[in-house]
Amino acid sequence: MEFFASPDRTDPKFNSFLGDACLQLSDWFATTTQRDPSPRSPQLPDISPVEEGLSSQELLDDLQLLMEGSYRPSHPGALAHLDPPPLTASIVAELISAGLNNNLLAEELSPSITRLERGLCKWFAEELLMPETSGGLAVSGGSLSNLMALLVARSKVHNKSKSDLFIMASEESHVSISRAISVMGLTPDSFCKISTDEEGKIKINSLKEKYYAMKSKGKNCFAVIATAGTTVRGAVDPLLEISDFCKSEDLWLHIDAAIGGAFALSPSTAKIVKHLSKSNSVTINPQKLLGITKTSSLLIVANKDDLYSCFSTGFPYIEPSQGELFQGGEIGLQGTRSAEVLKLWLGLRQLGRNGITFLLESALKRRSYFCEKIDSSKLEIITGPLHLIAVTPVKSKDFDSRKWAIATKNNLAENGFMLSRPCYKGVNYLKAVMGNPHTTLTHIDSLADILNNSI
Repeated sequence: MEFFASPDRTDPKFNSFLGDACLQLSDWFATTTQRDPSPRSPQLPDISPVEEGLSSQELLDDLQLLMEGSYRPSHPGALAHLDPPPLTASIVAELISAGLNNNLLAEELSPSITRLERGLCKWFAEELLMPETSGGLAVSGGSLSNLMALLVARSKVHNKSKSDLFIMASEESHVSISRAISVMGLTPDSFCKISTDEEGKIKINSLKEKYYAMKSKGKNCFAVIATAGTTVRGAVDPLLEISDFCKSEDLWLHIDAAIGGAFALSPSTAKIVKHLSKSNSVTINPQKLLGITKTSSLLIVANKDDLYSCFSTGFPYIEPSQGELFQGGEIGLQGTRSAEVLKLWLGLRQLGRNGITFLLESALKRRSYFCEKIDSSKLEIITGPLHLIAVTPVKSKDFDSRKWAIATKNNLAENGFMLSRPCYKGVNYLKAVMGNPHTTLTHIDSLADILNNSI
């Protein structure tokens, strides 16, 4: 059937279709700066399938409409979120992953890629200075990584009523933590939020006070979540102090390092997220800074057997794994998983250690330069040690932060810049994420000028 690539010969129609699609994508990249980062009024092709299937050219024409209506992360002014442009090797690996159509549910369905995933997760664990027993897996996004970590943590608690359990995390922790509590069937008051200081970091004394207060009521904490890179300002919690406390109370420590974890991969930046190794589990999302195509999230645990003991239900219909006691589908919530770990592996191989360091250091340099260019007499800056910066007018009765943020964001869009508009502690900010390697210092000069003149 012409719908599928031939299994026994080179298929000229498939070659032509693939080649034309690649050229179309290349042209889309090449015209990025001629467009806005995000389109104003995207068009959609027809949704439902027609009676007779479309030709290759008709399919490409439909794709072109969608492409023209898509967000362009490669645009130098695309600074709104943690969505950098994709590495070319990661794009190629995405294509190969789709073509291979392997399933990491079981080793017999993905013999080489299953072993690749194990090895790559082990490498990440070593880079994070995790213990020899550590391991992990690739999952579809940081929200799922965080949920799975909390499920593993809860599985370590025995003979405790669900109504007695609670977790502790920063009031600035990611929304996925609240979502995980709901998915796990726990009540909202099972999430004990800890106040943060003027730098956006957990107050360790507040953590201790809340813990002992809850414990005195007969409640049982099954996990503490520290954040290495909060969503608005990129704050990093005091990881060593939190880990020392968790160790003294025998508490599971999960670190949500979805944003900041990548900085551990270079000696020059690792100090920013020092002590990730003190955790029982870590979420890290290479997609947020290293240009790995979505999705690319890892859950790394200090003892890989904890994943199996939490999620394994047995696979009597699957051939036993070679060299491991568990299958890919027995160490996480997902059963069927694609070979998307290829995108991470090939992307890192393309970058090399020097390329990884360059991306990390460049992001921090752009952040520092941007902070220098902002007029602090007009704009308040909130940031952390990472590459996220948010600004708002210096507190004044003459300014409504929401109206300012909306008007200024629209003005920026007219000038080819896209920033996000978070609300942080009741105040509207404009946030820039300096992870886009196409953003030059000249672009940052222009951005800062617009912001400074918005007051």
